[in-house]
Amino acid sequence: MGSPSNCWKEVLPIAEDLNTATIQMQVHRTAERLEAERGDARGGNMRDGNALLEPSAPWVVGLDGAYVHAKGQPSRTEGWFEVIVGKSLPTQDKNPKCFGLVSRYGPEPERRLAEWLEGQGLQSNQSVTFLSDGGDAVRELPMGLYPRSEHLLDWFHVTMRMTVMSRMAEGVHEADQPELSADLEEMLEHLKWNLWHGKVARALEILDELAYILDLENGSPEHRKLLKAVRAFEAYISGNRAFMPNYGERYRQGKIISTAFVESAVDQLVSKRFVKKQQMQWSEPGAHFLLQIRARVLNGDWRATLSRWYPGLGEPAETKLG
Repeated sequence: MGSPSNCWKEVLPIAEDLNTATIQMQVHRTAERLEAERGDARGGNMRDGNALLEPSAPWVVGLDGAYVHAKGQPSRTEGWFEVIVGKSLPTQDKNPKCFGLVSRYGPEPERRLAEWLEGQGLQSNQSVTFLSDGGDAVRELPMGLYPRSEHLLDWFHVTMRMTVMSRMAEGVHEADQPELSADLEEMLEHLKWNLWHGKVARALEILDELAYILDLENGSPEHRKLLKAVRAFEAYISGNRAFMPNYGERYRQGKIISTAFVESAVDQLVSKRFVKKQQMQWSEPGAHFLLQIRARVLNGDWRATLSRWYPGLGEPAETKLG
């Protein structure tokens, strides 16, 4: 694990070693000030319906979840909480923006999402597409916020799970039954084709058939692993079937079908050190506060915030989110 000062350099644009405890305290105080400002401005972002402008091109917003190791747990293998990251695609007059929050922190995560979108100029009469990873908390977050919105399960997470099952099917081949493996691979290809074309009912039938074939009393460990993955995927598709379009048709129309563009925001906002290597532990308020600061840094808004608080600081420098 790197030094504490190096960890903080991933959160704030600092160029020299500083006392970690001092930075942590100042970040916490700064985030609390931002939260207080949010409370003062709450309810003031919605435009009067009569003052709405003609909406511009449809917006696309991707939402993804990541899990952070919770502080104060008895071991590293237990105790996690979810962080939700969002990113908007750029439009003709808007740069991409990101946001992050701890889903269990605070009573109104939906309001936070709405404030972030309205801060970018999204109007209540705007068409917006929300793509999510299919997790319950992430999927439900934007529901009901905007009347002209659509909510889709993104293809990236669907095909990622199917890739894992295909690799497991290869393991069945190597273990004991090459003929069965060939049948499994063919069924998985049919499954993917049906999901790509929005034929969810038929896809669920194929998953049910796969589970039946794999449910053997004397099945190998490879069988049992694949059976578990098939059943989990069946539950995943069943729970998200209302949000699965004809992906092939959308792709041919040039419409977005994947939240792959959010992955960079997850790495930039939450940071590889904080999540994927799991070398740090967080309290829910601490993680949430850091996300608010980090989002402003990545969005190019941090200097403007400081200039507003401290007028003598100077003009903000322009930065861009990748």
